[in-house]
Amino acid sequence: MSEEKLSVEEETAKKLLEEKDSESRLRNYSGPMGIIVSVCLCLWTGFQLYYSTVGVISAINLRAFHCIFLLAFTFLLYPSFKSQKRNRKFPPVEDILLTGAGIFSFGYLILHYTEIAQTGGRITDFQAWVAAIALLVVFEASRRTSPNLAILAAVFLAYNFLGKYIPGQLGHSGFTLKRVLITQFWGTQGVLGTGISVSATYIFLFVVFGSFLKHSGFSKFINDFSLTLVGQTPGGPAKVAVLASALMGMINGSAVANVATTGTITIPLMKKTGYKKEFAAAVEAAASTGGQFCPPIMGAVGFVMAEFLGMSYTAVMVASILPAFLYYLGLLAAVHFESKRLGLSGISKENIPDCWKVIKQQGHLVLPLVVLIVMMCKGFTPLLAAVISIFVTVAASWIRKETRMTPDKIIAACIEGARGAVGVGVSCVIIGVIIGTVTLTSLGLSMGYLILNVVPNNSIYLTGFLVMIMSIILGMGVPGVAAYVIVQAVAVPVLLKVGISPLPAHMFCLIYACLSNITPPVAISCYVASGIAGSNQLKTGLLSVRLGLIGFLIPFFFLANPVLLIGASESHSIWVSLWALLTASAGTLTLVGALEGWLLRKAGWIERIILLVAAPLMLKVDVGTDLAGIGILCGVIIYQYIRNSSDKQKEALIS
Repeated sequence: MSEEKLSVEEETAKKLLEEKDSESRLRNYSGPMGIIVSVCLCLWTGFQLYYSTVGVISAINLRAFHCIFLLAFTFLLYPSFKSQKRNRKFPPVEDILLTGAGIFSFGYLILHYTEIAQTGGRITDFQAWVAAIALLVVFEASRRTSPNLAILAAVFLAYNFLGKYIPGQLGHSGFTLKRVLITQFWGTQGVLGTGISVSATYIFLFVVFGSFLKHSGFSKFINDFSLTLVGQTPGGPAKVAVLASALMGMINGSAVANVATTGTITIPLMKKTGYKKEFAAAVEAAASTGGQFCPPIMGAVGFVMAEFLGMSYTAVMVASILPAFLYYLGLLAAVHFESKRLGLSGISKENIPDCWKVIKQQGHLVLPLVVLIVMMCKGFTPLLAAVISIFVTVAASWIRKETRMTPDKIIAACIEGARGAVGVGVSCVIIGVIIGTVTLTSLGLSMGYLILNVVPNNSIYLTGFLVMIMSIILGMGVPGVAAYVIVQAVAVPVLLKVGISPLPAHMFCLIYACLSNITPPVAISCYVASGIAGSNQLKTGLLSVRLGLIGFLIPFFFLANPVLLIGASESHSIWVSLWALLTASAGTLTLVGALEGWLLRKAGWIERIILLVAAPLMLKVDVGTDLAGIGILCGVIIYQYIRNSSDKQKEALIS
């Protein structure tokens, strides 16, 4: 691919991101203001690192200070509208006023929160006005960063007042404005609740960690190492896209940003190899999306889940291994079968870097991830592990001159990390409005009772289907972590009501909230990928769903039997989990073979139907169904092997 062509792809990705992703439209300041903003971003990074580890500060004050930083940088960096110019010397007057309003309202809370808490939450009219100003400022910040989420939060906020007019189980008796303001601002259930708590701790630190990894050259190592592993195999570029996007996606936690960065390289390579443009775009979109539930980092969402569940992150990480493995096994199998069906080859050997040379020159860059995993497995908190890993990243980069992080790179990593945390942080603040509403109105319980009244005999699978639809809808167009926080507040209680254990219920909602990125009609990851590939958006979205179908199916199989979530059930031994891994892997390959029409050779319609029947038998963890599915699969394999041998004999006779 020529340099000119690559620049065209990057320019396309940039335009698409600016249209769909607000983080790509950030302002650039020149002169003294640029220096001031950069210094403040570095100070914010230092503030968060200090108080997340050795510093002492109350939880509510940390959240309030975090909100002040988020709101200030939102109004400084995010334009009011797409049409506003990005290059400026000073921010507009209205944004200075909004920044002041945010500092005033949350600063007032820091000074007076304790005395209000001591009165049992009673507030004066002036304090109610302070809360109202804070909410208005938060909504304006969210409108700039996540407009879809701002609309959703506005609907939930309105429900506090209009719910009394709704008949049936979804209605409530109504609440006064002061009661709503107390819950949303002066309590710990609203904007200063769980959402901002995880943003001020886990999310910020791991976004900064990802930025340091990027500036150390880790992303280049991932691409080069993926090329050495699968580049020469049939359909090598597509497999490289799957592996690279999985590794990068689990670190940055943004499927859209991942598509825009890795997709500018992988999509043109796939098209050049011979894949259709829709298929190339779909592979990149599906691979980038799965990184959000791929261990060990899971785009920081795993730490949030551990917080909600009250268990160690290690337990959540281990439980996510099988679903993530099966998802990416299905993607790799799909691109392999497609390449065999099309008769495609891999990348030529001269274009593949030497494996040992890559490991020797760049392998040290994986040390921060090793340190992170070891520390968490040893029982250290994820916050301390993340901070130590950031310092290890800098130290590891100095092992070789080519990867050395100079002071300029370290400052750039701090600035980029802090900037990257603004958008998702504001999403977490506005999510507090949704969670506050659910808590005040008991909407989660009401929704659960409504669904249970509709579902006959408390059917697990029908309830799961309705929750899947709810999770996908609530997650559309929302960052991964934010989508999960919303979904767990509304959908998880429904699953708990029908007897699902907490860990499977949370993992179920997480996976579907993430998969909303490739689910039409929104499918924002597919939109960006199809723009880079020049493909039809709807076809790309539907193809992404087909490629990631195993991800849509696996959660239903661990709802009734959580053996596919390692460690979720104490009654299952490690041998049961290993058996589940083997049979579920066989079921995944069988399902993909049926969808792609290929196993050992091209499969006819009858073979594909038989494979479709066999796949769920092996995905359902039960010895009887497993053996039946394996028997059917072996029958198809033997049949195709005999046909291959027969064809070779005929070719030999003809020649």
